[in-house]
Amino acid sequence: MADLDELIERLRSVSEDLADRAITVLSEASRAGETKRPAEERALTQARRAVEKAIVVLEKLQGDATQDGE
Repeated sequence: MADLDELIERLRSVSEDLADRAITVLSEASRAGETKRPAEERALTQARRAVEKAIVVLEKLQGDATQDGE
């Protein structure tokens, strides 16, 4: 299951990168005086949520595989 561990860690890193980028977009919009949530930030947040869901699915798969191996 080392491959799954590595993949999960990579996805966690991607999730953090997406969150950082979303915060940057929000900060830039705020400095520019925008009052609405930027579309780019919404898309980044949507992508981050999808990655988080993938992590949950893979962790469940990993848990199921561990139980099958016992």
